[in-house]
Amino acid sequence: MPRYIENKLIEEFKERDVFSREELFNFFRNFEPELKEGTFGWRIYNLKNKGIIKSVKRGLYTISYKSKYRPHFTDLLIRLSKTINERYSELTYCIWSTNWINEFSQHQASKEILIIEIEKDFVESLYYYLKDQFKYDIYLNPDENTISFYVTESLYPVVIKNLITRSPLDNSTEKHVKIYFPTLEKILVDLFADPKLFYFYQGTELIHIYENAITKYTLNFTKLFSYAKRRGKQNDIKLFMLDNLGPLLKDIIND
Repeated sequence: MPRYIENKLIEEFKERDVFSREELFNFFRNFEPELKEGTFGWRIYNLKNKGIIKSVKRGLYTISYKSKYRPHFTDLLIRLSKTINERYSELTYCIWSTNWINEFSQHQASKEILIIEIEKDFVESLYYYLKDQFKYDIYLNPDENTISFYVTESLYPVVIKNLITRSPLDNSTEKHVKIYFPTLEKILVDLFADPKLFYFYQGTELIHIYENAITKYTLNFTKLFSYAKRRGKQNDIKLFMLDNLGPLLKDIIND
């Protein structure tokens, strides 16, 4: 694809939050009147490969001027990941810290909670394994009372939970350790779906978090809503977004 067409595409759509597949097809037809659907599919593939556009939902795209979300990994997160990898290398898991939310929240939380999610048949095994390896307060699928009386009072709480199947995950290698962590889409859904555990991030704070995350990073809303559906929260989260973030998402949220 000639570079001047790519430049014109960026100029055409850079002021738009999102644009549709049909609009993109019509743009290319100005330069290639006989463009076929199959060839157009390769045009989209090449644009994504070059980082010029990103998908935000099936059939909707945005110019890739926003960064990909990449959190900070502390030495403790790296050590925990290394320990889990040594024992559970064949299993799917993820790990993250609520300190990551401070990037988006209006108020900075003073307490850090480490969240580890692993396939449900191995949560108990991981719980006892980590209790033997680390001197931290570790909680297994804590209920509301445990959260209220123990997790909130702990200096260094680590929460182990069941990992929902097909959760959107990413990975990074830090200091030669592979770390599996939740995507920003998953984190946003979890904050909404687990108000008892993430009590500090509710109400107007949750609105600030969503607004800042959407503004700063490109989100894949197909991935976000698909995961929300598996958590039984798809309709609720759409209503929350429409009520509080409608102008930002008017072209994305629909039935």
